[in-house]
Amino acid sequence: MLLKNKTKLLLSAAFALSSTFISPLSAATSKKDTQMTQNSTLPSWDLTDLFTSYNGPELKQHLTQLESEIANFAKLYTGKVATLSAEDLATAIKSYESISDNMGRLSGYAYLIYSQDRTNTDIGAFYQNTHELLTKLSSDLVFFTLDLNNLENSELETKYSQSDALLHYKSWIDQSRQFKPHQLSNEMEQLMQDKAVTASSAWVRLYDELLADMRFDLGGKQAPISDVLNQLGHKESAKRKSAAMALSKGLKGSERTFAMILNTLSYNLSTDNKWRKFKSIDSAQHLNNQIDDEVVEALTTAVKSSYTKLSHRYYNIKAKRFGQQKLKYWDRNAPYPDAKETKVDWTKAKDIVLKAYQDFSPEMADIANTFFEKKWIDADLRPGKDSGAYSHPIVPSTHPYILMNYHGKPRCVTTLAHELGHGIHQVLAREQGALMADTPLTLAETASVFGEMLTFQSLLKETEKSQRKYLIASKIEDMLNTVVRQIAFYQFEKSVHTARQQGELSSADISKIWMQVQADSLGSAIELDETYEIYWAYVSHFYHVPFYVYAYAFGDCLVNSLYAYYQDNPNGFQEKYIALLKAGGTKRYDEALKPFGFNLKDPAFWEKGLSMIERLIDDFENEG
Repeated sequence: MLLKNKTKLLLSAAFALSSTFISPLSAATSKKDTQMTQNSTLPSWDLTDLFTSYNGPELKQHLTQLESEIANFAKLYTGKVATLSAEDLATAIKSYESISDNMGRLSGYAYLIYSQDRTNTDIGAFYQNTHELLTKLSSDLVFFTLDLNNLENSELETKYSQSDALLHYKSWIDQSRQFKPHQLSNEMEQLMQDKAVTASSAWVRLYDELLADMRFDLGGKQAPISDVLNQLGHKESAKRKSAAMALSKGLKGSERTFAMILNTLSYNLSTDNKWRKFKSIDSAQHLNNQIDDEVVEALTTAVKSSYTKLSHRYYNIKAKRFGQQKLKYWDRNAPYPDAKETKVDWTKAKDIVLKAYQDFSPEMADIANTFFEKKWIDADLRPGKDSGAYSHPIVPSTHPYILMNYHGKPRCVTTLAHELGHGIHQVLAREQGALMADTPLTLAETASVFGEMLTFQSLLKETEKSQRKYLIASKIEDMLNTVVRQIAFYQFEKSVHTARQQGELSSADISKIWMQVQADSLGSAIELDETYEIYWAYVSHFYHVPFYVYAYAFGDCLVNSLYAYYQDNPNGFQEKYIALLKAGGTKRYDEALKPFGFNLKDPAFWEKGLSMIERLIDDFENEG
């Protein structure tokens, strides 16, 4: 299961809150890491399209210009939004968009180099200083979206009729105005903005650096968490158990700190919700995702009701294939004993993924190839590097960057396909501009999961018959990790944040909730013991973006339905699909998916997507 941390600096609608970002390094690399990069055949980024150095004159000049732009904007428009003509309001939004782009370029770069080496104290200081400065600067812009939201609907409708330039921004304005019932006074919003650096952002940074600094005893060697997680997929059971025990012991050593961070972030979220009058703990995230609560409820209901016929059934089958009544939890994703251990070098992985995209859409393949040619991918393995995988869109005036840790396993190939899907999506959507290119989390997983499906189907055609069942098994496990596991994560978050409102939770309290939701979702064929209790601590989404995780299940089930639609209606599908991606954040999910005739509020829609997983389990059984 790959993780994508996709948070960015956003001047977000009514809240105008700066959040964190995501991605890796350039001239800031330590000598040790530079040597490792030079000796590796795996690619590392070229970040010079953003800045040549984090402490050079180019970046300082950018910051000086940004400060001037913000000061001029505030001088021109503070207290005057309600008096602007339609054309002047469009001009103001265009200026705001340009500032957002310039801020995003700097914030994205800061996160890229920080994410590539979280143990480098100079880079950590640069990242934190940049975050603090941009938070301070963006507080001078808070007034704009707040004043825009205070306009009456009738006023806006009149202005739209008077200016095509303003009408262009209608989807962004509409999204901003969703938050109107939850916005505070201008002064309170500025206070919330200023305190963000010492509130959630600081605790998230503490978590990231704590995890990056941790070393785990892996066979007598001190290893970073990425190596431990990689060994959990080792062919030898003893190696998998060793990794599982190392991870448990290492996390246990800091469990009080992990619990304190999660408690603090939860209390901070609860405080925000109270002041903003959100009706439930996850309503803010649903609103930010432009998704209706009943859609999320339909999804979770469908997935939970499918636990027995999906995850419970599959792990029972797997346990029997391993000659066991139950599988130890570290064997859940174990390769099958008679499956060939395939090592895929980087060049081969590139060819596999590009072919899969080429067969579907030459346009998408051309975009994907650009990531390789222009060094927009960092796949190298280095100490201190973020252990996850993601594509950071940066801002529309530049281009995305992909980070992953390439170990040469077949799952690394699908990770590459997944992240390239995000990258292609981000490139196609950037024509919408800095305010409207960003896609809500629910639809943001569409292109990535679809890319995985294309690659899987391509590989399946080329795989020898004796190994087909193992490729199918790998896909089943990826889908269970993406759908069942992520909905279990979502249930865990809801339970933790609900319980936290009654008082601080101990590590044991959190672990108890964790073990219950895991047992419910995995079934009796997976044996969970006390060493698994602390595993919630390394799931970064719980800290970075609460309630993000259901987006993975949403994306997987949606793509299953999209792929089935593609198989039944191949003529013209590519055009519809690319139009969906190009729309970026200009359309809500229901409008964006209207050409495909989907009703996401109906649990039957999600059950259709889940049925594809069930059919794959049938295929696996039938393959023997």
